[in-house]
Amino acid sequence: MTTSAAGVSAAELRRRVREVEALQAKTRELAAGNVLTTREAAVKAALAKDAADVAAREAAAAALRLFGNDAELVAELLGVPAEELEREAKPVTAARAKEVIESLRARAERPKARRSRTGRPAQMPAPAPSATGQPVAAPADGSRADAA
Repeated sequence: MTTSAAGVSAAELRRRVREVEALQAKTRELAAGNVLTTREAAVKAALAKDAADVAAREAAAAALRLFGNDAELVAELLGVPAEELEREAKPVTAARAKEVIESLRARAERPKARRSRTGRPAQMPAPAPSATGQPVAAPADGSRADAA
C-alpha cells in the first residue's frame, strides 16, 4: 500500500477522501429526500383512498335509498354481492345519503344547460368554406391523392 501511495501526494489523497466523503454525503441526502418524498406520496395516497372509500360507501347508501333499499336489485345491477353493498352502506347516515342524492339530482339537471354549448359542430362548417376557398386544406387531401 505504501508503494501505491508513494506515487500519490498527500494533498491528492486528501482530495480523493473529500470526494468520497462528499459522494457519501450526497447519497445520504438523496436517500433522506427519497424517504420524505415517498412518505408524502404514501400519505397522499392513503388520504385519497380514505376519501374514495367514503365516497363509495356514500354512493352505495344513496343507490340503496334510491332503489327503495332493495339490496338484491342494486347488487344485481352493480354486479357486487348484496352483503358487501349493505355492509358498505351501513355506516352512512340517512342525512348524508339524502345529501348525496340531492347532489346527484343537481348534477342530473346540469347537462341540460351544457347541451346548448355543444354547438361546436355547427361552428365547424363556418370555417370550412374559408378553408375550401384557400388551397391550405389541399395538402391533407393531396397527401391522400399521392398515396392513391
